[in-house]
Amino acid sequence: MQTILLNPVSDETAIDRAAALLRAGEVVGMPTETVYGLGANAFDTAAVAKIFAAKGRPQDNPLIVHIADPDALEQVSASIPESAKRLAEAFWPGPLTMVLPRADSIPDAVTAGLPTVGVRLPSHPIARALIRQAGVPVAAPSANRSGRPSTTTAAHVLEDMGGRIPAVLEGGPCQVGVESTIVSLAGERPRLLRPGGISLEQLRAVLGEVVLDRAVREQIGDDVQVSAPGMKYRHYAPNAPVTVVCGEPERTAVYIQKHLTNETGVLCFTEFAYLFEMHEMRTMGTALDPLTQARRIFDALRSFDETRVQEIYAQCPADDGIGLAVANRLKKAAGFQVVNVV
Repeated sequence: MQTILLNPVSDETAIDRAAALLRAGEVVGMPTETVYGLGANAFDTAAVAKIFAAKGRPQDNPLIVHIADPDALEQVSASIPESAKRLAEAFWPGPLTMVLPRADSIPDAVTAGLPTVGVRLPSHPIARALIRQAGVPVAAPSANRSGRPSTTTAAHVLEDMGGRIPAVLEGGPCQVGVESTIVSLAGERPRLLRPGGISLEQLRAVLGEVVLDRAVREQIGDDVQVSAPGMKYRHYAPNAPVTVVCGEPERTAVYIQKHLTNETGVLCFTEFAYLFEMHEMRTMGTALDPLTQARRIFDALRSFDETRVQEIYAQCPADDGIGLAVANRLKKAAGFQVVNVV
């Protein structure tokens, strides 16, 4: 299979062609504001199966359903609690996924057989235009091979999915850079399942109490059934093993410097780059700039695969605001191999 790049800037038929592929039961790489997704008709079990095949994704890892307009929520969810309406008013369109009771229209293949479904309304205009033109909600995980760092450019998608899917829709670099926040509203209390572009603090400002799921900060067993993607298995990982170093930035930089070998790669805050100039080093923004960290993190991790490094040390951001999402992705990439420096 040859994978073509469809660019709406140079081809006014690009979105129509991508939508036609979705209606025909095919899979399309699509931009969102968070990361690029691997989209298929959420109502079509056979099309959804092609997502899992292209990614090599475990079947018990549920997918997120993307809609283009708030009214479409009724097509995919059996009931919409008042808390969901408040969150939608505050954060949609945007990088927030809500886990809700699923409608009968959503097949088991999307939800891993669970009675719930994750739903979000992306803010990327090309993503919304594609979903509207296709006329169906779109199930889409990140458009990377399973376990690899997520894709934040169309070039990343082609690198991982070339020959596996018929087309990738160009939408420029992703503006958020980490996947959406996932909050479950299906239990007695709202529960943060995955941190992302909407912070825990922002959720609590709207909902009050929000429980932080343990999967955010620690590894859970592969035998545990989860209700959202990214909660188990090793994710976001480059080829070389990663060690995440947590603590005050000055101390973590010194720790990493003391443990370097000729085969070590370093992912660090910009202000400490001078310490690692003789090594394979990538920066992710300053220690006080988690928004830049989020935009750079996956590109940096992916780039180490083009080098000969045998191990990677990464400084860990503070876990407030969107920093919690960046820290989560780094720890997932490391399989929660973490050093705490005090």
